[in-house]
Amino acid sequence: MRIKNIELRARAIVEGFLTGLHRSPYHGFSVEFTEYRQYSPGDDTRFLDWKLFARSDRYFIKCFEDETNLRCHLLVDLSRSMSYGTVGYDKADYAKTAAATIAYFLSQQRDAVGLLTFDESIVDLIPTRFRPGHVHRLMMSLERAPSGTATDIEKPLEQVAATVAKRGMIVLISDLLTPIGALEKNLGFLRARGHEVVLLRVLDPTEIDFSFDEPAMFHDIESGLDLYVNPDLARENYLMEFREHADELQTICNNLGIDLHQISIDRPLELILFDLLTDRMKRGRPSASRRSPTGGRAS
Repeated sequence: MRIKNIELRARAIVEGFLTGLHRSPYHGFSVEFTEYRQYSPGDDTRFLDWKLFARSDRYFIKCFEDETNLRCHLLVDLSRSMSYGTVGYDKADYAKTAAATIAYFLSQQRDAVGLLTFDESIVDLIPTRFRPGHVHRLMMSLERAPSGTATDIEKPLEQVAATVAKRGMIVLISDLLTPIGALEKNLGFLRARGHEVVLLRVLDPTEIDFSFDEPAMFHDIESGLDLYVNPDLARENYLMEFREHADELQTICNNLGIDLHQISIDRPLELILFDLLTDRMKRGRPSASRRSPTGGRAS
């Protein structure tokens, strides 16, 4: 985090990871035959196997493995609350570095990456691309300092849902210190469209354990209000409400099949990349057995 240039910082984190080809877990009709499935009304008849029909008198569809590279959309919260930090840098620095690290790593795999930054409105929107200079453009956008006065997660999720037609990975990086009433609906819509969704909740250590000892004036970064707080009196209630909020988030993610990672910003950044790769490996399906449904190996 002492490296000032965010692109060099991301490169330093990614260095040492083994980057290689990866396969999409999705099915398409473009590259490599994997298996058969029985025909259902409405299936594209172009992919019927007529030779198999002649042998079995039944209709089967050829399925193919889509080797199109991953399309990843990074949604980064740059609202004023993200400017809080007690470890030598703030949550925004950590979130932007996490996004830059993911973008740099995926670009090394020739994957397409896009970026949407937001506060109470959408700040920057960079389409998902893989081309020379594209990652540098993302890095320049991530250099922007937090400026908004509030957080509105609904708008970026609605924007992605409305404009992203092809399935991909959505990575939302935020402290999620906001009412989450409509979060389930928007995340559910993204999942219904076939997107993988990952939430990286970045928090300062003091927000997680409320490790304040002395009474003090607390300044609300987003509202501008000052509030006198005695930690000994407030800690129990704060931790109870924090856990309730975290449990509600986890329940939503569990119900929708979304990976949620709560991350303290003193955690090494390369472990975030490791977690994302591990999650994708767990979600990846095993290679299909290339056998004819009538018995014997498919030709």
